[in-house]
Amino acid sequence: MASPAFEEIAETFEFLDDWEDRYRHVIEMGKAMPPLPEALRVPATKVEGCASQVWIVPRIEGAGANAIFHFQGESDALIVRGLIAILHALYDGLTVSEVVKVDAPSALARLGLTEHLSSQRSNGVRAMVERIRILAAAEAA
Repeated sequence: MASPAFEEIAETFEFLDDWEDRYRHVIEMGKAMPPLPEALRVPATKVEGCASQVWIVPRIEGAGANAIFHFQGESDALIVRGLIAILHALYDGLTVSEVVKVDAPSALARLGLTEHLSSQRSNGVRAMVERIRILAAAEAA
């Protein structure tokens, strides 16, 4: 289950043969994201386990398992902002019960990210995915 936005990213990645081009595309996606207001960059929204500074702020529409999950994210590292943009495409607009079911590792593997990220960056992505799942699961409960 992948959103049309994520499918579009996957198609673009298939078109970009060279990892350098993919890396640049990830950075461009990060630059295109709206910045997270400074007031939301607080310890409560900070994602632990990332080498760079990362904040994820959920916005839930509705209540219960069918509530719609949205989030904003920010990082002080351009590549990480791009990774947040990819996660945004993967999760934003799903119901909270769908968010919990997303197989993020296999979705990200489709993009070839797993073998091209440093172990620190991979750990950071896992931490972001886990934070998103926890936020959605709390709402779905």
